[in-house]
Amino acid sequence: MKREESTALDQRRLTPLYARYLIRAIRPFPDADPPFIKPVRQRAAQLLQLKPGDRVLDVGCGPGASFPYLVDAVGPTGEVVGVEISPEIAINARRRVEKNRWSNVRVTVADARSVQLEGEFDGLLAFAAADTYASAEVLANLLPFLKDDGHVVAFGAKLSRQRLGLIFNPVLRALWNLTFSSTPRLSYEPWEPLENRLLDFHVEEYFFGCMFLAWGRKK
Repeated sequence: MKREESTALDQRRLTPLYARYLIRAIRPFPDADPPFIKPVRQRAAQLLQLKPGDRVLDVGCGPGASFPYLVDAVGPTGEVVGVEISPEIAINARRRVEKNRWSNVRVTVADARSVQLEGEFDGLLAFAAADTYASAEVLANLLPFLKDDGHVVAFGAKLSRQRLGLIFNPVLRALWNLTFSSTPRLSYEPWEPLENRLLDFHVEEYFFGCMFLAWGRKK
Protein backbone atom coordinates (compact mmCIF):
# COMPACT_ATOMS: atom_id res chain seq x y z
CA MET A 1 0.00 0.00 0.00
CA LYS A 2 1.29 3.44 -0.88
CA ARG A 3 2.21 5.76 1.95
CA GLU A 4 -0.46 8.30 0.90
CA GLU A 5 -3.16 5.62 0.95
CA SER A 6 -2.01 4.39 4.36
CA THR A 7 -2.15 7.95 5.74
CA ALA A 8 -5.69 8.40 4.40
CA LEU A 9 -6.79 5.17 6.07
CA ASP A 10 -5.26 6.28 9.37
CA GLN A 11 -7.13 9.59 9.12
CA ARG A 12 -10.45 7.81 8.57
CA ARG A 13 -9.78 5.52 11.51
CA LEU A 14 -8.66 8.31 13.83
CA THR A 15 -11.24 10.89 12.76
CA PRO A 16 -14.75 9.71 11.75
CA LEU A 17 -16.21 11.38 8.66
CA TYR A 18 -18.78 13.47 10.56
CA ALA A 19 -16.07 14.71 12.93
CA ARG A 20 -13.81 15.78 10.06
CA TYR A 21 -16.56 17.93 8.56
CA LEU A 22 -17.66 19.34 11.92
CA ILE A 23 -14.19 20.16 13.17
CA ARG A 24 -13.29 21.93 9.94
CA ALA A 25 -16.52 23.93 10.03
CA ILE A 26 -15.78 25.34 13.48
CA ARG A 27 -12.04 25.83 12.90
CA PRO A 28 -12.46 29.58 12.23
CA PHE A 29 -14.05 29.85 15.70
CA PRO A 30 -11.41 28.51 18.15
CA ASP A 31 -13.49 29.19 21.27
CA ALA A 32 -16.69 27.55 20.00
CA ASP A 33 -18.61 25.47 22.55
CA PRO A 34 -22.38 24.81 22.91
CA PRO A 35 -23.70 27.15 25.63
CA PHE A 36 -25.76 24.42 27.34
CA ILE A 37 -22.66 22.33 28.04
CA LYS A 38 -20.53 25.10 29.57
CA PRO A 39 -21.99 24.83 33.11
CA VAL A 40 -21.23 21.09 33.09
CA ARG A 41 -17.64 21.73 32.00
CA GLN A 42 -17.26 24.28 34.77
CA ARG A 43 -18.61 21.86 37.37
CA ALA A 44 -16.31 19.11 36.07
CA ALA A 45 -13.30 21.39 36.51
CA GLN A 46 -14.42 22.29 40.04
CA LEU A 47 -14.80 18.62 40.99
CA LEU A 48 -11.14 18.02 40.11
CA GLN A 49 -10.30 20.19 43.16
CA LEU A 50 -7.25 21.64 41.44
CA LYS A 51 -5.01 24.27 43.02
CA PRO A 52 -2.68 26.87 41.52
CA GLY A 53 0.49 25.14 40.40
CA ASP A 54 -1.18 21.75 39.80
CA ARG A 55 -0.82 19.67 36.66
CA VAL A 56 -3.99 18.33 35.04
CA LEU A 57 -4.48 15.80 32.24
CA ASP A 58 -7.36 16.34 29.79
CA VAL A 59 -7.67 13.05 27.88
CA GLY A 60 -9.76 13.07 24.74
CA CYS A 61 -9.52 16.85 24.95
CA GLY A 62 -11.15 17.35 21.53
CA PRO A 63 -10.94 20.97 20.39
CA GLY A 64 -9.96 22.06 23.89
CA ALA A 65 -13.29 23.38 25.14
CA SER A 66 -12.42 22.46 28.74
CA PHE A 67 -9.07 24.27 28.64
CA PRO A 68 -10.38 27.67 29.88
CA TYR A 69 -11.73 26.16 33.10
CA LEU A 70 -8.63 24.06 33.69
CA VAL A 71 -6.29 26.98 33.05
CA ASP A 72 -8.24 29.10 35.53
CA ALA A 73 -7.96 26.31 38.12
CA VAL A 74 -4.20 25.67 37.88
CA GLY A 75 -3.16 29.28 37.26
CA PRO A 76 -0.10 30.46 35.37
CA THR A 77 2.25 28.27 37.43
CA GLY A 78 0.31 25.07 36.68
CA GLU A 79 0.08 23.02 33.51
CA VAL A 80 -2.69 21.57 31.35
CA VAL A 81 -1.82 18.63 29.12
CA GLY A 82 -4.37 17.61 26.51
CA VAL A 83 -4.27 14.24 24.80
CA GLU A 84 -6.19 13.80 21.54
CA ILE A 85 -6.12 10.79 19.21
CA SER A 86 -7.24 12.71 16.11
CA PRO A 87 -4.67 14.93 14.35
CA GLU A 88 -7.55 16.80 12.68
CA ILE A 89 -9.21 17.66 15.99
CA ALA A 90 -5.90 18.50 17.66
CA ILE A 91 -5.46 21.33 15.14
CA ASN A 92 -8.52 23.02 16.65
CA ALA A 93 -7.23 22.51 20.19
CA ARG A 94 -3.89 24.08 19.31
CA ARG A 95 -5.61 27.01 17.62
CA ARG A 96 -7.57 27.62 20.82
CA VAL A 97 -4.31 27.61 22.78
CA GLU A 98 -2.69 30.06 20.35
CA LYS A 99 -5.69 32.39 20.30
CA ASN A 100 -5.79 32.60 24.08
CA ARG A 101 -1.99 32.77 24.40
CA TRP A 102 -1.82 30.05 27.01
CA SER A 103 1.85 29.27 27.61
CA ASN A 104 1.08 26.47 30.05
CA VAL A 105 -1.17 24.32 27.83
CA ARG A 106 0.25 21.51 25.70
CA VAL A 107 -1.61 19.26 23.25
CA THR A 108 -0.28 15.77 22.47
CA VAL A 109 -1.58 13.71 19.56
CA ALA A 110 -1.63 10.12 20.79
CA ASP A 111 -3.76 7.08 21.53
CA ALA A 112 -4.65 7.11 25.24
CA ARG A 113 -4.04 3.35 25.35
CA SER A 114 -0.34 3.84 24.73
CA VAL A 115 0.46 7.54 25.26
CA GLN A 116 3.72 8.15 27.11
CA LEU A 117 3.56 10.96 29.65
CA GLU A 118 6.11 12.71 31.83
CA GLY A 119 5.78 13.36 35.53
CA GLU A 120 2.71 13.09 37.73
CA PHE A 121 -0.67 14.79 37.53
CA ASP A 122 -3.01 16.09 40.21
CA GLY A 123 -6.17 15.51 38.21
CA LEU A 124 -7.53 13.68 35.18
CA LEU A 125 -10.48 14.85 33.09
CA ALA A 126 -12.28 12.69 30.51
CA PHE A 127 -15.00 14.95 29.15
CA ALA A 128 -17.08 13.32 26.41
CA ALA A 129 -14.25 10.81 26.06
CA ALA A 130 -15.74 7.32 26.33
CA ASP A 131 -12.51 5.90 24.94
CA THR A 132 -10.98 6.91 28.27
CA TYR A 133 -13.47 6.48 31.10
CA ALA A 134 -15.09 3.30 29.69
CA SER A 135 -11.85 1.54 28.76
CA ALA A 136 -10.05 -0.57 31.35
CA GLU A 137 -7.03 -0.65 29.04
CA VAL A 138 -6.77 3.14 28.88
CA LEU A 139 -7.27 3.54 32.63
CA ALA A 140 -4.51 1.00 33.28
CA ASN A 141 -2.18 3.15 31.19
CA LEU A 142 -3.18 6.56 32.58
CA LEU A 143 -3.88 6.14 36.29
CA PRO A 144 -0.24 5.35 37.19
CA PHE A 145 0.55 8.93 36.12
CA LEU A 146 -2.00 10.28 38.61
CA LYS A 147 -0.85 11.16 42.12
CA ASP A 148 -2.29 9.21 45.05
CA ASP A 149 -5.67 10.73 45.95
CA GLY A 150 -5.66 12.62 42.65
CA HIS A 151 -9.16 13.33 41.39
CA VAL A 152 -10.76 11.95 38.23
CA VAL A 153 -13.85 13.40 36.55
CA ALA A 154 -15.71 11.97 33.57
CA PHE A 155 -18.66 13.21 31.54
CA GLY A 156 -20.39 11.39 28.71
CA ALA A 157 -23.42 9.72 27.18
CA LYS A 158 -25.30 6.71 28.51
CA LEU A 159 -28.44 4.72 27.84
CA SER A 160 -31.33 6.05 29.91
CA ARG A 161 -33.75 4.20 32.16
CA GLN A 162 -35.89 7.30 32.69
CA ARG A 163 -39.28 7.42 30.95
CA LEU A 164 -38.49 10.52 28.91
CA GLY A 165 -34.95 9.38 28.22
CA LEU A 166 -35.98 6.04 26.73
CA ILE A 167 -36.99 7.69 23.47
CA PHE A 168 -33.42 8.92 23.00
CA ASN A 169 -31.76 5.51 23.41
CA PRO A 170 -32.17 4.46 19.73
CA VAL A 171 -30.79 7.83 18.63
CA LEU A 172 -27.78 7.51 20.90
CA ARG A 173 -27.10 3.98 19.66
CA ALA A 174 -27.23 5.19 16.05
CA LEU A 175 -24.89 8.08 16.78
CA TRP A 176 -22.51 5.75 18.60
CA ASN A 177 -22.02 3.79 15.37
CA LEU A 178 -20.47 6.93 13.87
CA THR A 179 -17.84 7.39 16.56
CA PHE A 180 -14.22 6.24 16.71
CA SER A 181 -13.57 2.56 16.13
CA SER A 182 -11.91 2.33 19.55
CA THR A 183 -14.96 3.67 21.42
CA PRO A 184 -16.53 1.09 23.79
CA ARG A 185 -20.19 0.25 23.22
CA LEU A 186 -22.79 2.48 24.83
CA SER A 187 -24.30 1.11 28.04
CA TYR A 188 -26.44 2.06 31.02
CA GLU A 189 -23.40 2.39 33.31
CA PRO A 190 -20.40 3.26 31.13
CA TRP A 191 -18.52 4.51 34.17
CA GLU A 192 -18.14 0.99 35.60
CA PRO A 193 -14.42 0.55 34.66
CA LEU A 194 -13.72 3.89 36.33
CA GLU A 195 -15.77 3.13 39.43
CA ASN A 196 -13.75 -0.02 40.05
CA ARG A 197 -10.56 2.02 40.32
CA LEU A 198 -11.67 5.02 42.39
CA LEU A 199 -12.64 5.88 45.95
CA ASP A 200 -15.55 8.14 47.00
CA PHE A 201 -17.20 7.57 43.64
CA HIS A 202 -20.26 9.65 42.69
CA VAL A 203 -22.53 9.90 39.65
CA GLU A 204 -25.01 12.58 38.57
CA GLU A 205 -27.31 12.17 35.58
CA TYR A 206 -28.28 14.90 33.12
CA PHE A 207 -30.58 15.40 30.13
CA PHE A 208 -33.25 12.80 31.07
CA GLY A 209 -30.62 10.27 32.11
CA CYS A 210 -28.85 10.31 28.73
CA MET A 211 -25.72 12.00 30.09
CA PHE A 212 -23.74 11.62 33.28
CA LEU A 213 -21.05 13.27 35.35
CA ALA A 214 -18.94 10.94 37.50
CA TRP A 215 -16.06 11.64 39.85
CA GLY A 216 -13.84 10.11 42.51
CA ARG A 217 -10.24 9.92 43.63
CA LYS A 218 -7.45 7.47 42.93
CA LYS A 219 -7.15 4.54 45.32
